[in-house]
Amino acid sequence: MNYELPRGASAETPAGCGPIRPESEAVQVSLRHRVYESVRATGQISRIDLAKQLRVSPASITSLVGELIDLGLLQENPDSSRPTTRGRPPVALSVRPDAGYVVGIKLSRTRHTALLVDAAGRPLAQAGLKCVQRRRSLGQMLDETVEVLDRLLKDTGLQRADISCVGLGMPGMIDHAAGQMVWSPLLTETDKPLRQLAEDRIGVPVSVDNDANIVTLAELWFGKGRAMADFAVVTIEQGVGMGLVINHRLYRGASSLGMELGHTKVQMDGALCQCGQRGCLEAYIADYALVREASTALDSPDFTVASPDILLQQLYEQAKAGNEAARVIFRRAGRFLALGLSNVVNLFDPPLIILAGERMQYDYLYADDVLREMQKLSLNRPSEAPQRVETHAWGDLMWAHGAAALALSDITDAMAERKA
Repeated sequence: MNYELPRGASAETPAGCGPIRPESEAVQVSLRHRVYESVRATGQISRIDLAKQLRVSPASITSLVGELIDLGLLQENPDSSRPTTRGRPPVALSVRPDAGYVVGIKLSRTRHTALLVDAAGRPLAQAGLKCVQRRRSLGQMLDETVEVLDRLLKDTGLQRADISCVGLGMPGMIDHAAGQMVWSPLLTETDKPLRQLAEDRIGVPVSVDNDANIVTLAELWFGKGRAMADFAVVTIEQGVGMGLVINHRLYRGASSLGMELGHTKVQMDGALCQCGQRGCLEAYIADYALVREASTALDSPDFTVASPDILLQQLYEQAKAGNEAARVIFRRAGRFLALGLSNVVNLFDPPLIILAGERMQYDYLYADDVLREMQKLSLNRPSEAPQRVETHAWGDLMWAHGAAALALSDITDAMAERKA
C-alpha cells in the first residue's frame, strides 16, 4: 500500500476530509447528516465541541451520535487533547474507517490511475495501468477500467463487492447527474450511458464526472479549497478544463456540462480543436496545440518521430536552453492562457484560481508576465489586490483522489440517512 501524500496537502491542510462549511452555510440535510459530515471534516472532535460547532444542544448531539455509532459509522477514541480527570476518560469522535470503501479512478490517454480510500478519506492502496492507444471504444475502456480496479484490489484482501462506489473521471463532456458520456477525446463513440455500462461491467455503484471536476473535488475535499466558500480550478493537460466551487459546493451547470473553459472561443475560425470546432482556447494551450506548433516551428528530425510527451519535454528543454522558436511557442500559449484566466476573473471573480495538471511543469505558462497580462485584461479596480493564483503540479494520483471524493460524496447521503 504505497501512497505518497500529494504536494500541497501536508502539514497546512487540516485533519479529516471534506468541505469545511460554517454552520451558517450548511446545506439542507438532516441534523444527523450534518453531524456525520462535521466529524469527518474535522477528523476528530469531542461531543461538546461538536454541539458548539453545530449550534445545537449537547443532548441532541448525544442522541444522534449514539445512532451513528450503532450504525457503525462513527467510533469513540481517547481524546489526548483534553486533560484526564476523575471519572470517565475524555473521548473524541471520528469516522469509523471500515464503514465503507470507495475507489477513485482517473482514466486518461496514456495511463489509468486508481486509488482505494476508506470512509474517513484515508488512502489505502493505489494502482496504475499504462495504455498505448490514442483512442479506443467504450468497451475497451471499460475492460481497462476493470483491469486497473482488479490490480488495485489484488493485494488488499477486498473484493469488488466490498466497494461501496467507484468514482470515474475522464476528459470530455460528462453529464454527472444522468451518468452520460456526451463526448470524450479518449473514445471513438459519443452519447453513451457511461455510468450504467460501467455498473453492469464492474458490478458495484459507479459515479462519473469529467476530469476537471474531479481535480476540483480533490481540492475541495483534501486540498487548499476545503475551507474556502468559492474558488476555481483550471487544468491543463491533454485538454483545458475548469471546475468551479460556489458556496462550498461544486457547480456543474443546469445539464452538468458547464465550465467548459477549454471550449470557449478565443479566435473566430481559428485553430482546429479536438472537439471538431475552431478557435477553442485549448486549441492554443493543450498538449496537442504545443505539439502542432513544435512540429512546424522547430527544424529537428526528432520532432517528426518522437511521442507527444517526449516532444513536449524536448520543446521545453530547448526553450530553457534559449531556443527562441521554442520560447515563442510557450509565450504564445501563455498569452492565450492569460486571456482565458481573465475571462474567468471577469465572469466569476473567484478569490482563488488554482492552476493544476501535468503541464504546470512548464513554468512559461504561468510566468509573472502571463499573470500580469491576466490582471491587465481583468476588470479589477487598480486599488484592489491582484487576483490570487496558485499552481499545483500534481500527478495522476491527485486526480484519482478527486474521483474517490466523488464516490464518497455520492454515498454520504445513503450512509448518514441509513435507518438504525
